[in-house]
Amino acid sequence: MRLQNPFLSFVVNFLLGIAWAMVLLGAVTSFTAFFPENLILAFLFACIGMIPGFVSVLLLEHFISAQERLTEAKKQTILLEKLLEYHTVEK
Repeated sequence: MRLQNPFLSFVVNFLLGIAWAMVLLGAVTSFTAFFPENLILAFLFACIGMIPGFVSVLLLEHFISAQERLTEAKKQTILLEKLLEYHTVEK
C-alpha cells in the first residue's frame, strides 16, 4: 500500500478486501435470488446489490488519496521552509 504508517496500511488493505468481498457477495446473492424469476431482473438486482460495496471501496480509496495528499503537502512544506530559510540567510 502507499501509506506511510504500516498499521494503517494494513487496516486499510484489510477493509478494502472486505469491501471488494461485499461487492462480489452482493452481486452473487442478488443474482442467484432473482435468477429463477427473470434474467434481466437478476442482472438489475445484481447491480443494485453491488452498490454498498462499491461505495465502501470509493470511500476507502478517497481516504488513501487524502492521506497521500497530506504526506505530499508535508514534504512540500518542509522544502518551502528550507527555501525560505536559504533566501533569508542570503540577504
